Amino acid sequence: MQVLHHVDLTPLNTFGLKARARDFVVLENAAELPELVKLPEFNRNSVLWLGGGSNILLMKDYDGLVVHIQNKGIDELSRSDGIVYIEAQAGETWHDFVLKTLSMGLSGLENLSLIPGTVGASPVQNIGAYGVEVKDVIDSVRCFDLDTSTFITLSNADCRFAYRESLFKQQGKGRYVIVAVVFALKEQFTANAGYGDLAAMLAEKCAGRQATAQDVSDAVCAIRSGKLPDPKILGNVGSFFKNPVVAAEEAERLLSAYPDMPHYRLADGSVKLAAGWLIDQCRLKGHCIGGAAVHDKQALVLVNKHQATAEDVDALARYIRHTVSEKFGVLLDTEPNWLPENF
Repeated sequence: MQVLHHVDLTPLNTFGLKARARDFVVLENAAELPELVKLPEFNRNSVLWLGGGSNILLMKDYDGLVVHIQNKGIDELSRSDGIVYIEAQAGETWHDFVLKTLSMGLSGLENLSLIPGTVGASPVQNIGAYGVEVKDVIDSVRCFDLDTSTFITLSNADCRFAYRESLFKQQGKGRYVIVAVVFALKEQFTANAGYGDLAAMLAEKCAGRQATAQDVSDAVCAIRSGKLPDPKILGNVGSFFKNPVVAAEEAERLLSAYPDMPHYRLADGSVKLAAGWLIDQCRLKGHCIGGAAVHDKQALVLVNKHQATAEDVDALARYIRHTVSEKFGVLLDTEPNWLPENF
């Protein structure tokens, strides 16, 4: 296992912030993890496990070991009562994996098409889009436990999934290295098209016939491509802010002032608001600080418009949060991981 030094991380983070890693290793086989943790450069309290780099903001050079997870492989494990269990290795590109399952005639992931990142990162953030969260289709997560230096399997319940949250961001942070994910996918397709823009596009695309999983995937890709910039052209980390969840009383206050405000009532009585709408109402589309900007087509996305620095991104995020808080009394939380966290 080769350890490299002073490696440029700029092409390995989709926002394109300039940063270098003091030490750097590529992990192509999860079986190498017991060997990796014995390296003199390895310190579990400072190691960065890097996947697709689509959900991190590298605010400065990384003074530690970066492990680039690149293990690949997709395997069918079993079938039972119309459910097919598929194991994907952590280093697989998420969208490529979604397309592979569609080519196998399976459904469950179509609403999550074109989300950037890797399979291994998907449970950490509990990625979601168009009414589906990845927790809905995860059977189990296979990990290397740094506490015991053993490989273990965590059930869906073990992962403690919540909105954009999981065990891997909370109590298990720094302990579990995700090496593979097992998904429970369906042989029979049932469309989940409750979101307005998705339903409208499917109605136009299918012209009266029943939509297929591939139709849903194609529609999601078309919508996302129309709203979200390609990070290869314009650096970004996708949705920069989480959709805030507020108490029912707070939602009623806001709806009385803004009757057209998009909102989604949750099972526990709380209400999820649309962060992009809140930012848009503050007329912040296109707003720039240095080289960082709010995307002019989607207010939820910040972009690297012109060689943005970490300070530009930090200042822009603070300005947006302050402006939204002043107007609506709602505090937005950011979605990507800031490294270092205390920047």
